[in-house]
Amino acid sequence: MKMKKYNVTVNGVLYEVEVEEVGGAFSAPVAAPAATPAPAAAPVASPAAAPKAASATAGANAIKAPMQGNIMKVNVQPGASVKKGDVLLVLEAMKMENDIKAPEDGTVASVNVKSGDTVATDDVLLTMN
Repeated sequence: MKMKKYNVTVNGVLYEVEVEEVGGAFSAPVAAPAATPAPAAAPVASPAAAPKAASATAGANAIKAPMQGNIMKVNVQPGASVKKGDVLLVLEAMKMENDIKAPEDGTVASVNVKSGDTVATDDVLLTMN
């Protein structure tokens, strides 16, 4: 049995996991969160996201899709004032609805998706100032 160790970050919390191949599938017992928080990753524009980023308002903070899925509901319009924690939109992935929340107080600069759209991981959903 060969085990491999990986560091996985989930919602900003770093976990150390060991993965063992079992009959063609992987088994991953999850350990307690690591003592040190994961360093913040610098935003990196992917080639696929570049056209959408170019249409965003200059100086705006991009809110990206954390996973691929379908946009179920958009709760905001450009110009709307939002508070940290407000639900901006709902993303359905793997038959679960995920609230995409405002990371900080601000104003919605642009909304790049609509209900029914399919998005990939790291697609820019909207931008905020």
